[in-house]
Amino acid sequence: MSNSSALVSKVWNFANVLRDDGVSYGDYLEQVTFLLFLKMASELSKPPYNKQIHFPRLRDLDGQEIPDGEICNWENLSSKKGAELEAFYGQLLRTLAQEPGILGQIFVKSQNKVQDPSKLLKIITMIDQEDWVLIGSDVKGDIYEGLLEKNAEDTKSGAGQYFTPRSLIRAMVECVQPKPEKTIMDPSCGTGGFFLAAYDYISKNSGRLNPPQKKFLKNKTFYGNEIVASTRRLCLMNMFLHNIGEIDGETFISPTDALISTPSERYDYVLANPPFGKKSSITVTNQDGEQNKQDLNYNRQDFWVTTSNKQLNFLQHIRSLLKVNGEAAVVLPDNVLFEGGAGETVRKQLLRNTELHTILRLPTGIFYAHGVKANVLFFKNREAAPDPWTKEVWIYDYRTNIHHTLKKKPMRYEDLKDFIACYNPSSRHERQETWSEEQPDGRWRKFTYEEISARDKTNLDIFWLKDDSLTDLDNLPDPDELAEEIIENLEAGLASFREILGVVGEE
Repeated sequence: MSNSSALVSKVWNFANVLRDDGVSYGDYLEQVTFLLFLKMASELSKPPYNKQIHFPRLRDLDGQEIPDGEICNWENLSSKKGAELEAFYGQLLRTLAQEPGILGQIFVKSQNKVQDPSKLLKIITMIDQEDWVLIGSDVKGDIYEGLLEKNAEDTKSGAGQYFTPRSLIRAMVECVQPKPEKTIMDPSCGTGGFFLAAYDYISKNSGRLNPPQKKFLKNKTFYGNEIVASTRRLCLMNMFLHNIGEIDGETFISPTDALISTPSERYDYVLANPPFGKKSSITVTNQDGEQNKQDLNYNRQDFWVTTSNKQLNFLQHIRSLLKVNGEAAVVLPDNVLFEGGAGETVRKQLLRNTELHTILRLPTGIFYAHGVKANVLFFKNREAAPDPWTKEVWIYDYRTNIHHTLKKKPMRYEDLKDFIACYNPSSRHERQETWSEEQPDGRWRKFTYEEISARDKTNLDIFWLKDDSLTDLDNLPDPDELAEEIIENLEAGLASFREILGVVGEE
């Protein structure tokens, strides 16, 4: 077996070769997912594992089994070359997509994007040279996570919207400190970043787990929703490579829209970064064949207010997912903190019905969606009570005078260590402000419920630090950072104008 660095290099180098042939990182990543899953299934079906994995015979376009058709497994695939390989691979993908459970979810809507059979054979040969089950989950996971991040950097593919910075995810998980034998939900799970960070945290910080705890962590801890088939497949594969779930088990990632109905289950933790974009909408075709977008409102009895604002709906949904005393950490854009109307109603109810105890103000330049100004809200669900549960909200301003860029100065976990220390996850009720009248530059400050409720529209978009760039030219960031920030703001502005234009056009 090759050492890990050589294996990473081999996988990456072939991605670059295919890029020259016009195959995107996303397309390459999908093909690696299909082939790696087949290879590992083959390994697990043999001694000493002997898993009973059912692989069907080839089916035709109508879903009927082909008489004397070959079995859709790795052995048959890896034995073929040229046109025969290309034809069999296409039939195999179509057949496996019709299977139930995790197998069907991995291959749903699958297509062969490597049109050159010789290049496809090289990928198969590269994967066939390794005993993947014997490779540590950390190595396999690192390879796959690297491919996911590289894919997210390809702005044209739009994959960045499903990728939350891993440094931020790790910090959020370390603040929440999930415990063994507790359930974790992400209603917009993307490629599974929150699940992996929580799995690592529980594995490393809970002492020696006993067998029931290990089984629970592997098979009963994580649940999620992801409506985009290609992203859901990446999430399932990412988790499987990190030793979460069983190759022949049922999928715990639902393909349904999380917002449609009241949840039947409640969870101990919700960790999430819901999709950006203010409005939920559907495309309808009228009698003349013209397509128009219409606002999508979710009429749920358990929601505080009916609105087409996607983020407000996700926030209400996340609260409904929590058990009493369940905890949430969720990334949300600035408009959730200050928007009037439905936004004001949601904020007031959140302060009353949950303990909203912490807000982390995030800088720009950390997401692949440009110009996003976001925050992390930490809150604990509570039972109904006559008085508001929120007594004080602690705010950490990691935005003012902070400059990050995705390439030259990305946000790292170390950048958030001071926030984690201030959050004081081991003893949250013994926090100390770093701000005072004598220390006006302190980034950590608390506000009482009375102070917040007295603000116009219960506005939670609170900041107090002086922006040095407005007064001190010596403290300006580097020119390339400024240029990137200007580009981000322009692109964010253009996106807003397009949204307005779309609404005007519909009217």
